[in-house]
Amino acid sequence: MLKNDILSLRNLSAKQILNILDLASNLKEQLLTYGANAKYLEGKILGMVFQKPSTRTRISFETAMLQLGGNAINLSFNDLQLSRGESIEDTARTLSLYLDILMARVYDHSDIEKLSENAKIPVINGLSDLFHPCQILADFLTIFEYKRKFKDLRLAFIGDGNNVCNDLLLGCPKMGMDIRVATPIGFEPLDWVTEIARENAILHNTDLLITSDPVEAITDADVVVTDTYISIGKENEHDRREKIFLPAYQVNSDLVQHAKKDFIFMHCLPAKREKEVSSSIIDGFHSVVWSEAENRLHTQKALLLMLLRPEFYNISGLSD
Repeated sequence: MLKNDILSLRNLSAKQILNILDLASNLKEQLLTYGANAKYLEGKILGMVFQKPSTRTRISFETAMLQLGGNAINLSFNDLQLSRGESIEDTARTLSLYLDILMARVYDHSDIEKLSENAKIPVINGLSDLFHPCQILADFLTIFEYKRKFKDLRLAFIGDGNNVCNDLLLGCPKMGMDIRVATPIGFEPLDWVTEIARENAILHNTDLLITSDPVEAITDADVVVTDTYISIGKENEHDRREKIFLPAYQVNSDLVQHAKKDFIFMHCLPAKREKEVSSSIIDGFHSVVWSEAENRLHTQKALLLMLLRPEFYNISGLSD
């Protein structure tokens, strides 16, 4: 079987994303209706490597594997010989001897690339400094549940041009959504990601805007997304970043007046209330953050199934 990896949404075509969302929706309905999923992954083992702390990623992946009949092994950095100097390449080769699939949450994206290049089993990026594909798949499922479409929607991302922003740029044009990103000058998303996004926007006839003006970005938005501007590993930049991002890039009642009246608000969590978002927004009527968090479970089930049981869909390779 061809080894497929999910390192960013660049690895997925629009059709493959829709297949994942369709399968995730079916699995979610099955779980809610019957209280269980069929044991599709019985005998399969997921290894989870964590360099960063995790709540949603660890618990949703572990629960997903267990509910599908498989098992999951949690491996923190200190549990592995990585902490004593073994190379990532040798770690990947070793884990491939015991596991069926690997998910890693890392600081440096080059680490997930090394795992992918050297592992003989599928590798999923649970989060890196550059990309967060699992989160954006859950976001797309949430958007569809609330808006019942993708085409002609406008998504506004307000804040740091980080991993979430990068994968939204890679994914939104493929889904037929316009995307507008507002970041302070110097905090824009990756140039090469923006270039790919612009190419996809032309291909799919969608609008893409990168600006430093949050009002320009959020005007007439159907979906408003933000994230912390102090990611893990950036704590030493706290004071500098806070002066740059606040108050202009806080999603609050004043800013969202420019969005559509029926907009939905999303945040990957954990959120810092009264920092990147006000309590009135994240805890308010427009917020869908808890549906978004729940959908991590269902989209990750779909990913695991499609990588380990490719007969669910005819996948010849996960690439554009």
